[in-house]
Order: sequence, then C-alpha cells, then structure tokens
Amino acid sequence: MVPFAGWEMPVQYAGVGVEHAQVRRSVGLFDVSHMGEVRVTGSKAEAALQQLLTNDISAIKVGQAQYNAMCHPTGGVVDDLVVYRLGASEFLVCVNAANRSKDFDWMIANNPFPGEAVFVDEGDQWAQIAVQGRNARATLQKLTSVNLEPIANYHFSPGVFAGVEGCIIARTGYTGEDGFEVFIPADRAVPVWDAVLAAGAEYGIQPIGLGARDTLRLEVRYCLYGHELNDETSPLQAGLGWITKLKKPGGFIGSEAILARKEQNEPKLVGMVIDGGRIARDGMEVLHDGAKVGVVTSGTRAPSVEKSVALAYVRADLANPGQRLIIDVRGREAEAEVVAGPFYKRDY
Repeated sequence: MVPFAGWEMPVQYAGVGVEHAQVRRSVGLFDVSHMGEVRVTGSKAEAALQQLLTNDISAIKVGQAQYNAMCHPTGGVVDDLVVYRLGASEFLVCVNAANRSKDFDWMIANNPFPGEAVFVDEGDQWAQIAVQGRNARATLQKLTSVNLEPIANYHFSPGVFAGVEGCIIARTGYTGEDGFEVFIPADRAVPVWDAVLAAGAEYGIQPIGLGARDTLRLEVRYCLYGHELNDETSPLQAGLGWITKLKKPGGFIGSEAILARKEQNEPKLVGMVIDGGRIARDGMEVLHDGAKVGVVTSGTRAPSVEKSVALAYVRADLANPGQRLIIDVRGREAEAEVVAGPFYKRDY
C-alpha cells in the first residue's frame, strides 16, 4: 500500500506480473474510487464545457462518453479527463485523483457562464470500479439486467448494478482491453466489490493494483498525467491532436497558444523499444550523437510483448519511426528505436 492523492492505494496484491497477465488473459478488478467526479448542469452546461475543454462536446449524445483535455491559456494541460453526457444539459466529468481540487477550482474560476452552468464536486459521493479483460462483460452481466453487449466503446448506461440503484455502467477503461468502469454511490460500494469477485470466480478474476494498471496502460501508450502530460506540455506534443479541436466555433481556453506552438517544432512524445533488457525510467535522458535530445516520461518491461519499452519526449526531427536513439540508463547506454503505434494490441 502507498499514499496517493490523499488515499491509501494498493500497488499490488499478488504481484504486478501476475496481475498484468490476468487482465490480458481473462479479467481483473480495479478499485479506482480515488478518481474525482464533477457534475455540470444548467442551460449553458454544454457551452461552458465547450470553452473549458479541447474536444467537441456538442458531438456527443446522451449515453456517450468522450476523452478530453483541459488547458491553460499557455496551451499546457491542466488535466486529461472523460466527460459523460447524462442529459441535454447534464454531464459527469471524471478527473484524475491527484488533480481533483486543482481541476474543480479551475472550472469554477474559468466558468464562462456563472449561474447558467453549475459545477458541483461529487468526488466523495462516488466509488468506482474498473473490470477489464476479455471476460469482463460476461462477469458483469451476471450482476445487472442492463444488456451490456450493445453498449459501444465510450458509451454508458445508467442502471441497477449488484443490487445498487443509481449506478453508471460505462464501456471505458485504461488497459487496452475490453471492459467497463462502474460508478457506484459511495455509501453502497463495499458489497459490490465482493459481488464482482464472486461473479468472476469462474474466470479466475483477481484484484489488480496500481503497478499493473501502469504497465497495462503503458503497453497501449495511454498518457498518464504527471508523466506524459503536465501544465507545460501541449496536447499536440503528446499526440492528442485527435481530441484537440482547434477549429471548433469559439475555440477553447488555450487553443490560440496551442495553434501558435504547433509551428515551433516542440519536442514530441514517441514510443521506443529498447534493445536488450535494460529498463528506462522517467527522467532518464535520451541522447543522439552524444547530445541530450529528450527525456523519458515512462518506461517498463512490457510483459505482454516481452520487451523493454518507453515513452519519451524527443526533438521533433528525431521523432520518426525507425529513428535510433540512446537512453542513458544509470550511466550505461541503451540503444532504442522509435516505433509507431501501441506496443500491444488485443486480438479479439
């Protein structure tokens, strides 16, 4: 157990490698109740989020979720988050635990329509679990009358789950596998954990800690705030142009700066496969022709592909697939190659 954002969080239960393999092979259960939630309501709720967030909120329908970012006027990222559209003028925004207070304060301070868009911190009202893996749907279907099969990726349904009313069952996740994240009223959440473990027993379900959560997300190149994203990095640097709608009407906070920075050839986030068995860690320098050209943001031994992999910001002209670079691993040089796409893709 480790302290994290005011919580005591499990790094591992049975071991990172065992837990990682369980999610990839079958199904795992994560407690992600530390995540923050903000409810946004009012006649101008959509318009407010359009100005606060990078993606196009008007494009999502009721029952749909959307990956998003919130930026400073300088173009740096306040946080990355997921928006759930509950109604025409009602949204639930799920934010990173470490940024919960920061994000809420930012929303309040930069709300363009006070009184017509209302932001309420509901982080203490929700618990959240993630059930991830090829047997996730079969496990959860035992616990709800909501038909989970037709719920598409990044869509959700309200419903009764494990006997608890008022839940939100979303087909989202942070592992690269199929799966669901379930928002549960916090005062009724504890029995749900045991119910999910019982429902998934035939699939060997296990609880999964933060260690495997990190190796799973890294294999599919998902960004982690504080590593690939921070108050200085532009979402375009991180490869998040697909959620950064610079041409949406009215723009958004930071859009002008992001557009200007686009022309500056800033360092870009790349994936790298490292020769041999050395493991890169965040903060290690990336070198080319003896000079520092970047820095590692995340690195691990990827269990699913049995390779050492890393994410790093490197000089823009060296960010192309096939580029050979050097990582300084505790004073020893490790050769690496820039690669395109995720390190791992599921086969179902």
